[in-house]
Amino acid sequence: MSNIAGEGCEILVPFTERKSLEVIEKSITTTYRKHIWAKFIKAINDYKLVEEGDKVAVAISGGKDSLLMAKLFQILHRYSKVKFELEFIVADPGYHSNIKELLIDNCRHLNIPIKIFNSGIFEVVDKIAKDYPCYMCAKMRRGALYSKAQELGCNKLALGHHFNDVIETTLLNVLYTGNFSTMMPKLKADNFENMELIRPLYYIDEMYIERFTQNSGIWPLNCACMVAAKKIGNKRYEIKALIKELKKNFNDVDKSIFRAAQNVNMDAILGWKKEGEKFSFLDFYDKE
Repeated sequence: MSNIAGEGCEILVPFTERKSLEVIEKSITTTYRKHIWAKFIKAINDYKLVEEGDKVAVAISGGKDSLLMAKLFQILHRYSKVKFELEFIVADPGYHSNIKELLIDNCRHLNIPIKIFNSGIFEVVDKIAKDYPCYMCAKMRRGALYSKAQELGCNKLALGHHFNDVIETTLLNVLYTGNFSTMMPKLKADNFENMELIRPLYYIDEMYIERFTQNSGIWPLNCACMVAAKKIGNKRYEIKALIKELKKNFNDVDKSIFRAAQNVNMDAILGWKKEGEKFSFLDFYDKE
């Protein structure tokens, strides 16, 4: 899949020339204080994502979300009263050489000390999962990141999923899989002992991540597998377009979708699943 990596990895061109590191970092706590920095801190506090003594592995893909997340963690580490450690890791799935160099250059400019390791995911996925590459790629990438994080002595792995990812996942599950479930702000790893996955961009709207990236002059990667795009038509983009259309007639519909996962009324649910076991409202109907 090496050719896929070269053709499928797009570069998001910024509106401005690349700003200095000092200007970029300052903008996070000034220009984007309300929409990025404050929401990052709120997620950290609301869900206890970072605690005393933690060692967090920050996963860097080279995209806009993970690059911003890395800077947010660096600033938090600089000023937080809570003592924790950071590692910045990159699971190279088999990037084209010029794509990999761009990733390294971005991280160098942003002063993000990354540790790159080869995962060979593109090659493996191309051999064993041509019909479902996205699922297998995501699963293998996460496993590779967990393994590296554990090897480095980390107890948490941070991924760059943002607010829009959360609501899109919720709607995808409702419309395409027939279940109501969302992307959680943190969860315990099934196959890696004492490891947690955290999502500190949970409250941050993608629009502001894009604005920050473009105004900073950063050239992030937007890595898309062309094989997968041809096979599934990319349902997430369809959901993104649907939400955009809904917002024209329903104000803050995205926020309502998000709040729905916070306000599930168990007295008005037909059924649910808990720790793998299924329940029906009838199981409790005559006991009330």
